[in-house]
Amino acid sequence: MEKSDNVIVDKSYKFALRIVNAYLFLSKEKNEFVLSKQLLRSGTAIGALVSESRFAQSKADFVNKLHVALKEANEAKYWICLLHDSSFLTKPMYDSIFPEIEELICLLSSIVKTSKLRMKS
Repeated sequence: MEKSDNVIVDKSYKFALRIVNAYLFLSKEKNEFVLSKQLLRSGTAIGALVSESRFAQSKADFVNKLHVALKEANEAKYWICLLHDSSFLTKPMYDSIFPEIEELICLLSSIVKTSKLRMKS
């Protein structure tokens, strides 16, 4: 994917790539298939929903798609923590990916909040 002028699009796509690589590592190296599949689903859904939101039919549709992306980001954070706490992700792996999901959550929260405020006025 080419770099865009949209920070959330770029960051969510980059995160999805990291999640795909984490899934490949967890399934091939650690033989972990259940939790890693959950992480793959939620971690890649964020970028897909952000991408969809660019062509939303209305402002409400835009907010809805990004709100669902935020929920997926929170779920991905849960799986990252669980995989770390169950020793499937090493501390360096966790320390590398955790700040990215936190940043995505902050960005999505801010966009959703600001968009909702603009819809009211």
